[in-house]
Parts: sequence; C-alpha cells; structure tokens
Amino acid sequence: MSRGPALIITEKDNAARRIAEILSGDTADSTRENGVNVYKWGGKRCIGLSGHVVGVDFPAEYNDWRDVEPVELIDAPIEKQPTQQNIVSAIRTLSRHASQVTIATDYDREGELIGKEAYELVREVNEDVEIDRVRFSSITDREVQEAFDNPDELDFDLAAAGEARQVIDLIWGAALTRFLSLSARQLGDDFISVGRVQGPTLKLIVDREREIDAFDPEDYWELFADLEKADKGGFEAQYFYRDEDGNEAERVWDGDRAEAVYEVLAATDAATVDSVRRRTRTDKPPAPFNTTQFIRAAGSLNYSAQRAMSMAEDLYTAGYITYPRTDNTVYPEDLDPRELLEAYLDDRTFGEDAESLLEADEIEPTAGDKETTDHPPIHPTGERPDRGELSEDEREIYELVVRRFFATVADDATWEHLKVVSEIATETTDVDDLRLKANGKRLVEAGYHEVYPYFNQQETHVPDVEEGESLAITETRIEDKQTQPPRRYGQSRLIETMEKMGIGTKSTRHHTIEKLYDRGYIESDPPRPTMLARAVVEAAEEYADQIVSEDMTAQLEADMQAIAAGDKGYDEVTTESKEMLELVFDELTDSREAVGDHIQKSLKADKTLGPCPECGDDLLVRKSRHGSYFVGCNGYPDCTYTLPLPSTGKPLILEDECEDHELHEVKMLAGRKTFTHGCPQCKADEADEEEDLVIGVCPDCGGEHDGELAIKRLRNGSRLVGCTRYPDCDYSLPLPRRGEIEVTDARCEEHDLPELIVHSGDEPWELGCPICNYREFQAEQNGSELETISGIGEKTAAKLKTAGVDDVSALKDADPDSLADAVEGVGADTVRNWQANAD
Repeated sequence: MSRGPALIITEKDNAARRIAEILSGDTADSTRENGVNVYKWGGKRCIGLSGHVVGVDFPAEYNDWRDVEPVELIDAPIEKQPTQQNIVSAIRTLSRHASQVTIATDYDREGELIGKEAYELVREVNEDVEIDRVRFSSITDREVQEAFDNPDELDFDLAAAGEARQVIDLIWGAALTRFLSLSARQLGDDFISVGRVQGPTLKLIVDREREIDAFDPEDYWELFADLEKADKGGFEAQYFYRDEDGNEAERVWDGDRAEAVYEVLAATDAATVDSVRRRTRTDKPPAPFNTTQFIRAAGSLNYSAQRAMSMAEDLYTAGYITYPRTDNTVYPEDLDPRELLEAYLDDRTFGEDAESLLEADEIEPTAGDKETTDHPPIHPTGERPDRGELSEDEREIYELVVRRFFATVADDATWEHLKVVSEIATETTDVDDLRLKANGKRLVEAGYHEVYPYFNQQETHVPDVEEGESLAITETRIEDKQTQPPRRYGQSRLIETMEKMGIGTKSTRHHTIEKLYDRGYIESDPPRPTMLARAVVEAAEEYADQIVSEDMTAQLEADMQAIAAGDKGYDEVTTESKEMLELVFDELTDSREAVGDHIQKSLKADKTLGPCPECGDDLLVRKSRHGSYFVGCNGYPDCTYTLPLPSTGKPLILEDECEDHELHEVKMLAGRKTFTHGCPQCKADEADEEEDLVIGVCPDCGGEHDGELAIKRLRNGSRLVGCTRYPDCDYSLPLPRRGEIEVTDARCEEHDLPELIVHSGDEPWELGCPICNYREFQAEQNGSELETISGIGEKTAAKLKTAGVDDVSALKDADPDSLADAVEGVGADTVRNWQANAD
C-alpha cells in the first residue's frame, strides 16, 4: 500500500502555520481539509488543533439532574468524545495514509495530554505508522529545526498526569456543582458552580474579606515639621520616639500626648542636627521571569492575568518570546546573553540599551531560587516583530519581556541613603526632648534601572547638613489617622498566594480567577466576594471542609507530579480522589436541606438592592417567566412596585450605593459588552423626567394620524427612536445605550430625518439617519452583516463563515484566540479589533 505525506500535528493553527514556514523555508502552501487549515510542502503536511479536541464527560443518561443523584457521578463511567468534530475528522483523514506522524504540541503537562489525544486519533485509523514527539520552548528557526532533527517519544506518564487532573476535575466539579445547585434550587443558567481549585481559591478571597470586615481601626497621630537650611532648600522631617522595645516609632497612640508634642513643636523656631548617617545600598537586578512574576509585572501595567497570558501566548506562537508557562527562574547554560543582546543592536527601541549592556567585560545573568528542566524562564528569542505587526498592548507586553531580560544581565544599582536626626530641647516636664528624622535617598548608579523602568526610582532630597547645625522650622503639621484593614488581593498577588499554597498550576491559576468572575462569585478588581461566594465557603466549612481546603487540592497536585515522575499510577490517584469525594458526600448528604437554606439566604442577599420606596420592604432582582430580569418588591403581591433592568446581560449587585435612593448599583454581566447600569431608580427617574425629542414624521402612521418620531429614553436605561403615539403605533428603531446623541443639521434626503452622531469615547460615531442605519443592520442580519465591519472584506467574511461565525453576534461572542486558530492569516488581536468595531 502506498504511503502518503508525513504529518505534523501542533496545538493551534497559528503554531502550525509558523512551524510550516520554518520547516519549509517559507514555501508552504495552505489548503483546507474539512474546513481546517492544512499547510503543505514537499512530502509534509502540518495541521493545528484547537487545544483539546477530545473531551471527557459522563454518558448522556447521567445528564438528567433530577433523576441522577450527585453522588452517583463519583463512580459513573467516563467517555471521551470529540469536541471539535471538524478537526478530529481532518486528523483522521490525514493520518490514514501518513508515512510518519510528529506530535508538536506545547511542552508541558497539558500539551502532553493534548499530544496523547492526537496520538490516539491517529492510532484509530493507522495502527502501524511511526509516531514521534518534538519539544521546544520557543517557535524560532533554531529551536524548531533542532527539535525536528532530534525527535523523542511521547511521555505517557506526563500525559497520564494531565488526564488524571482532567478526570478528577470533572468528577469533583460535576458532583459538587450538581449537589449545591439542587440543594439551593438553582438550576438552568443560574446553577452554582464549584470545583477542586475554585473552592480553595474562593476561600482565600472570602477569608481576606472577613479580615477586612472584622478589622477594628485604631486612632493614631503623626507629626511633621518642614526644616530648612539656608541656601540649601527645605525638607520634611517626622517626629519619632523610642517604644518599649527600643525601636523607632512614629505613630503616637495617645491623643493628649500627640497634642502636647504638637504644641511644643509649633512653638519652636529651630532644631539642632543631632546625627548624620550615610550608607550605600546595593540594589540587585530582578530574577528572570517565571509565569507568576510575569503576571505580577503585567498587572502593574494594568493587564489582568488572563489578558497578559493571552498576549504572551500569541507572542510565543509568533516566535518572539519563549513559552510563557514556566516555573523556572534560572536561564539554561546554553543561553548566550551576548548573542541575544546583539540581536537588538539595530532596533530603534532597544538598540542603545543593548549596546550599553554589551560594553561589560563579563555578562553574568541573575538567577532565581527555582530551577526546572522543562522550559527556561520567559525571555525574548531575538526574533523581532515589525513595527505594525503587534497591537499597542502586545507591543507593551513584548517590551516588558525584553526589558526584563535586559535587567537580568545588567549591573547592580547603587543608592545612597542619608538619615538626618534633629533635636529640639524642651523645658516642660510634660514632653521630653523632641526628635525629628528625615530619610533621603539618591540613585548613585542607575544600573539595571536604566533598562528596566518598571520599578520605583523616586529620590527623596535631603540636603547635606552637619552635626550641631541649626535648622529653621518653617511649618509644622499634626495628622490624625487610623490603622487600615488588610488590602484585598489583586489578581497577581492572588496568583502568587495560590502558588505558595500549592493551589492550581501555572497554567490554570489565571483561568480559575476568570471562572470566579464569570460565575458571579467575585466582582471588581481587586476581587471582592459576593454573598453567594461567602455562602458557598461558609456551607463548605461547616459541612464539608475539604471542598475549600488547600491541603486537598495541593495533595492532588503533588499526586499528579508523582504520576508524571512514574512514582504513582493514574488509577491509584483517581481512585484515591474518588474515595476522598465519597467522604465529602458522607458529610454533605445529611445536611442537604441546611446547606440549601444557607445558600438561598445568601442568594437573596446578593439580589437585594435596598428599601422599596412604597412599602419599605426589600427590592430584589427577580427573573420573569420569559427569562428577563427586573427589580421587584419582596412584599409582592401586597406591593407591586417594580423597576426595569436592561435586557442585555445578567445583573450583579455592586457594593456602591446610591445616596439618593439607598439602592445598590447594578452591573450587567454580558461578556465583552458588560457595563455598569447604575442605580435602577435613578435610570427610571431620568427617563420619566427626560422629554422626548421629536426629530421627524413616523413612516408608519405620520400621514394618517400625525405620528412623529422622537428620541426616547426608556426606564430600563436603553434608548430608541420611536413613535410618539405608542402604544397605538409601535414603530421603533434601536439606538446605542451609551454616549451623548447629537442631532445634526444634515438631513437624510430619502427619509427627511436628521443625521445623528453618538459621542462616546475618543472618536464620535456617525450613526446617520436612524432608518438607514437600521436598514443596514437588517441587511447584515440577512447575510452580508460581517462585511459592514471595518477590516472585514468579502473573502475574510467567507473564511469566518466557514469557521462557524455567520453574523456579528457570533463574532462578538467568539473567543479571539480560538477564532484566530480557525481562520487562516488572522491573529487574536485582529479579532479583538473587529469585535471593537462591531460594538
């Protein structure tokens, strides 16, 4: 039997395209197989998956929540089913007659599992073909060529560890989610989700909120004086004293004492310098980036963990940085810092810094305290993007990675610190001699700060003074303060804490946080737990602590590492996990009613906005029989007071409260179109008070009944152009919810209506005639919709439809990374731009 071309299978389409370019010398052509991109050259074919294309789930008969008890899921059979049928079919077709198959998925536990899934798909149709495995940490010419020159075998132990995690998460998540949702009678879209990693993470957030709630602030005072040396300028000094342990203390806890000290300070004209101390401090460069520290640094630039990792993955796939999922903080021995720096010598942004670093006689990179053998720390590869190739955000993240590498091979920085202590002699017995201190610092040698400007370089000026010198006191201040509660975890700090506690992995932690947002457990940034989050954690603590215990999930992570090392088997670990879950259900089952009642009370609290203005009972967020949300009184049917809510999204009650109505503000969760609605009563009042602005004649009833079209604001916060004879005439046209609407003097010749401009953001949106605008919208709905979006032409629209994106709504809801993988020649940020233009 004749053999076909060799087949290479990567984890994503953009990786397949990049690898094909490298191995073919940019000669690869693109074709389609079952709607999936295939890159071909010579005797080779390369195809990308879309992450996991095979998923694990229970058989269909276990999907009925009312007939199958949650505990039955623990020992239920688990099936593998294709989740991306078109890709699975393409793999089978290409594998059937392949002469050789190479697995080139990402080099980590999850990537090995995805590779094993591809291996099994190949073996289903071709039992004899040789299958090997290549591994690389950056998709660059050198690493990819070396990997394919030295192929290896699949690591089935590492894949088994990933599969164990997948199966355990399915069982724990499905069984506990079903139990809690049924107990609280929360079904459909409002089910209560909980998982093996979600639980302990949620407890971290809730525990911190408890600390904040329980915090009892204490009053204290701090005192300051502005000192001045003639011709040298002034500086600030702070009063201090020695506490019982002999340590310097600035906070005065006794108000009478603080006032007495201030009276002496305010009545004094000068202070005498008692001591001057100088010291030099060496400021060492940071260690190389691992995943957690990268997320932390990106967080300081206001990128969420999820967004930062998404961009890092795109940069990795494009060949510009190394693999972004790593625990390693030690560069490999074969990394040549000079060679990498030389790659940036002619770069407009980095050239001067690279040149200055290369002037060093020796370049010795810093090293962190964790060294692993899979991936190096995150660093640039030396392959540079063209100026227009990256979005502004991607460029910022790329520069962060490059500059972090520069910092790790730069010199130490040197700071000079100057401490001046001045004294005021007192004659009163109520107050001892007063002492004031001022701490100055000056950057003597910038070192790595020259190339890495992300750390604080602020200097504090204190002039040179000598002991015994008299300094004038020009101003004094006393400040009354209170101790502050601990701060909420920011996303990067939360991920650091999860790492220290062994919760999740470098690949899953940022996804876990996103899930907590998506399920309404947390809101705002830094994350704040909702009442539902508190209820789930409280119920777990009282009835089954293992659900939120970091010990349990950390042990499972350790077991998975043991599987990867060959020290434990897949069956052993999954069996232990099932036994652990059975013990949890032994504790939960007898408390089912109590758990449900507890969660229901908190769900009600999460839906409570404030007092009803008519009867004083609670106003709650309710759901109509048609699935829409509104605000209704808890006293119904005796009180029928209601307020509308927007028709888009799911409402989330915010902490912020309206001062006028004592109602909490509302945010509408709607994916990328999430927005803050505000106080529902304010929105309704604004609509009641705002007069309709007539702009023309109603095309339906204007001739016979003198109907007119007017711009109207509805009580749910939305706007439209509608007939003034409503409800007798229901003619209406949609308008954007946000932005100021300007009615221009320009008029539509066809409809004799003014053209409208919406002012929202930096660029005004020329809406034009509302009837013409709606006609275009209807045309889009009938098939040509995608082509109306800036940046999408006829050919691109055809590609999008092949990928299953048939209209603007589907485009808005699409995951940018997944869609980019499915459409040839399209990057994730291009998709995000289309989505922004669609809005």
